[in-house]
Amino acid sequence: MSVAALPVVDGDDGLAKYLRDIRAFPLLEAEEEFMLARRWVDYEDTDAAHRLVTSHLRLVAKIAIGYRHYGLPVADLISEGNIGLMRAVKKFDPDRGFRLATYAMWWIKASLNEFVLNSWSMVKIGTLAAQKKLFFNLRRIKSRLRLLESGDLAPEHVTAIARELSVDESDVISMNRRMAARDGSLNIQVGEGGTEIQDLLADEADNQETSYARREELDKGRQLISQALDGLTEREREIFVERRLRDDPATLEELGLRYGVSRERIRQIEVKAFEKVKDLVKAGFIPVAA
Repeated sequence: MSVAALPVVDGDDGLAKYLRDIRAFPLLEAEEEFMLARRWVDYEDTDAAHRLVTSHLRLVAKIAIGYRHYGLPVADLISEGNIGLMRAVKKFDPDRGFRLATYAMWWIKASLNEFVLNSWSMVKIGTLAAQKKLFFNLRRIKSRLRLLESGDLAPEHVTAIARELSVDESDVISMNRRMAARDGSLNIQVGEGGTEIQDLLADEADNQETSYARREELDKGRQLISQALDGLTEREREIFVERRLRDDPATLEELGLRYGVSRERIRQIEVKAFEKVKDLVKAGFIPVAA
């Protein structure tokens, strides 16, 4: 859906002006809202869609301002909320009998929730429904318990919050610590001389000699396994490969049907082949000097 340009917030300092500007758009009576929605649904009338959107900008602002405690720019919050509003208008069905504001509220909140989660950390902070519920309710509960500035939570508070939100106590502790420590830049200067944090981080990667030795050892191991497979019977080799060397191993039942034997017989052959390969590899293995 494409609508005419909407007012924008010019930074946090421009919030008051933005709120004054959006009050210029009149609220809609139920009948007028229904007719505009029908014009959008039936004819994709963008003027009708624009009026539906602008008449609900105050709703977006009210909801978005409620998310300011996450430390994100209010201009970005309102912009994301407006995106949710436009999605709601696009999908709104006036024949269901409820007002657009009731329907749009959920789209606005969903858009803001996703924006907060994506902006909070470069490492995804919540993917499961329970984690998202914990993220958005933890601060509310801490505020109610007057624990916003408490740092780590006391055991009794962890237990109470976990019970209220039906999550593990370890999840409460982990989320509380992650919300207390936002992502920091590795380019922050420490001390004098322009030294940055990243300059002080130890390189934990292997040196060239160690990497080469490991590659040599891995190649040697592969060669020995390949040679060991030649010491198996054809059926042992095929079962060993299917059960031990495939990314998606065949089941005992599948191989039993293929060879006309029981699942237990396949398991026995697999174990026997594995022991043979292990003994052959051990007999031929020569450690590579580090």
